[in-house]
Amino acid sequence: MRCPYCGNLEDKVLESRTMVNGESIRRRRECISCGYRFTSYERIDEKPFMVVKRDGRRQPFDRTKLEKGIERALEKRPVSTTMVEQLSNDIEDLAIKKGRESREISTSELGELVLEKLYAIDKVAYIRFASVYRHFENLDEFITEVKNIEKRGKNNE
Repeated sequence: MRCPYCGNLEDKVLESRTMVNGESIRRRRECISCGYRFTSYERIDEKPFMVVKRDGRRQPFDRTKLEKGIERALEKRPVSTTMVEQLSNDIEDLAIKKGRESREISTSELGELVLEKLYAIDKVAYIRFASVYRHFENLDEFITEVKNIEKRGKNNE
């Protein structure tokens, strides 16, 4: 595997972990030349997992798009990049489990999975993501969502 930092082709595998019921393997690697650590994934190449858009169009699931959305919501928040990667892994695993039979998931289901995970980690990131995902049109919708968070917090105490 080519090192993304120095381009060397020699590395060693530090850790391998099976994910999604054995359908993929995550490997932590270290470059022999420069010591840079990076992650690689091995997946079975099969019929693509699809995301059904609100207008009915289907497109292949794009993990990069998912990570960008999560990163935007967590921008300038005290959450590590490792946590973003773990969140993306968890959400991807949950999405694949939900859509196992049909090999697809709706954007609304996917968005709710992201919101659920963000709520548990960072309420500000949750609001940021919700405001884009739920298309807040005005300040009242934003305030209502914040009040809902406060209610959920009080109910869980």
